[in-house]
Amino acid sequence: MAEKKLNLLADFPAISTQEWMDKITADLKGADFAKKLIWRTTEGFDVMPFYRAEDIEALQTTNSAPGEFPFVRGTKTNNEWLVRQNINAKACAKSANAKALDVLNKGIDSLCFQLGKDLSAETIETLLAGIKADAIELNFKVCVRKAPELATLLIAYFKKEGYNLAELKGSICCDPINAMLTKGKALSAEEVTEIAKNAVEAAAELPKYRMIGVNAVSLNNAGVYCSQELGYALAWGNQYLEMLTEAGMDVDVAAKSIKFAFGIGGNYFMEMAKFRAARWLWAEIVKAYEPVCDCGDACSCEKIEGKYCPCAMKMNMHAETSVFNKTIFDAHVNLLRTQTEAMSAALGGVDSITVLPFDVTYQASDEFSERIARNQQLLLKEESHFDKVVDPAAGSYYIENLTNNIAAEAWKLFLEVQSEGGFFAAVQSGKIQQTLKATSAKRLKDVSARKEILLGTNQFPNFSEMAAEKITKEACACKCACATEKGIETLPSTRAAEEFEALRLATERSGKRPKAFMLTIGNLAMRLARAQFSCNFFACAGYEVIDNLGFDTVEAGVEAAQKAGADIIVLCSSDDEYAELAPKAFAAIAGKQEFVVAGAPACMDDLKAVGIENFIHVRVNVLDTLKAFNEKLIK
Repeated sequence: MAEKKLNLLADFPAISTQEWMDKITADLKGADFAKKLIWRTTEGFDVMPFYRAEDIEALQTTNSAPGEFPFVRGTKTNNEWLVRQNINAKACAKSANAKALDVLNKGIDSLCFQLGKDLSAETIETLLAGIKADAIELNFKVCVRKAPELATLLIAYFKKEGYNLAELKGSICCDPINAMLTKGKALSAEEVTEIAKNAVEAAAELPKYRMIGVNAVSLNNAGVYCSQELGYALAWGNQYLEMLTEAGMDVDVAAKSIKFAFGIGGNYFMEMAKFRAARWLWAEIVKAYEPVCDCGDACSCEKIEGKYCPCAMKMNMHAETSVFNKTIFDAHVNLLRTQTEAMSAALGGVDSITVLPFDVTYQASDEFSERIARNQQLLLKEESHFDKVVDPAAGSYYIENLTNNIAAEAWKLFLEVQSEGGFFAAVQSGKIQQTLKATSAKRLKDVSARKEILLGTNQFPNFSEMAAEKITKEACACKCACATEKGIETLPSTRAAEEFEALRLATERSGKRPKAFMLTIGNLAMRLARAQFSCNFFACAGYEVIDNLGFDTVEAGVEAAQKAGADIIVLCSSDDEYAELAPKAFAAIAGKQEFVVAGAPACMDDLKAVGIENFIHVRVNVLDTLKAFNEKLIK
């Protein structure tokens, strides 16, 4: 039977790239190919409308298998990842323990405890009671100066319980540079080195514990682009390598002590490529330090260039869904966002994933939202079998090109940071923070103008939703390193939706909900399309919108609007009809309501000449326009 296997493409001639281009050019009918079909990404490179096998022939990313240097396709030969849940243990170790034991029976195999400054043997015993430390991954977040103390307490507890310390896996996230970036802590290079070195040395008996964190998730939550997050993360990790090795630590020990935590944004394929590129570039960075294998007789790794340890070159990578793109209004859309984010991380081959609950923006997450967040990952594993295939994106003409392009941009940024003195110097001077504030501002501007869409916030909002009463989340009141110290400049912390949310909440809390009435008239297709656009536009500010099928005359529409108690009357028609209809409607309203024309007709200047000021269309800044209406209508 094998010899009878059909080749379905045998009867079709091979098509060249030029033939494809000729066909596309003909279909464009004179339109510019580059302007019409080439996507200029925010990462700084172009994405073509199609790719072919020839586009990946010279790429390095196609030359290795899973588990092989430079680990583009993964640091292991399977795609298993750990499902992590964060647990706040600052207030009560006993309740944190109870919660941990509960979720461990619900699919969780990685825990992350956030601890306060008050550490003791009793605290650790209470926190870990009944938890099998050799069956799961245990991770801890604590004040950076408390990391050595925590490591000592954990070692004592593990010995008491009879564990084989060499087999225990976990981390204590000691990341003083992140404290500088997010809390404004003014630390010297000597202090950072000392903190990091002490943390690694304190955990010497726990060889599989990662003590140094590179919390690039903080960059992601600040609104950075993928290539920025990766480039700065690499420089950040390299900074710790430099500091530790210059302090006398072997590079293999230092490299194996670092754990990266990346955020996961909403750009599905770009994020997938980011994780693939991250492993590749980090392997090349560590290789440059020439790490010698210290894995002992049990190590069967093939040495790089016959002598360097590939184990030290493997990036340990955690991923957490981003907060930057999450919303308060229409919050269940966050479930869709986190689902695609988790998918891109899983397909990108990360080691563990935290899916934040959908309600994280407005309240302390409850049992329901946490269960759904867990199940999002479990669904990918148990029902969709994402863990059964290693690097399924390998060989994809598109993904391989994305991986290489992101790697190129990130490497360019990495080299730039290194040439200017390294990551610590850039943080200390505020250059990193200033660069990322500019990026964040650009993204916020794009959101306000709908160049970047947040469903339910700046596009297709839930017209009737009220959210003020559900917001219960308060600022952190702990006395650890959470309070900003204003020693140095910090990263931006504004979510993309915050300004729209503030606008809508202001409407809601004012007790006066303006009414926007659609005066639909004339061309059927145009008036319906513009009415839909206008309804979505004004609903973004929480206004009540009143749509209509159409009126026979302008006078009838104005009369109906005034009977309805409208605050804004939006004329929805065709460009050709506006020259006659708009002045007539404007005169009929006589300043009693705000008058808006939906569109940007050729006669706009003529309409402005008669006093019409308000036009809404795809090129206006939605946020600024709605703010101006709020100032007029909400007192």
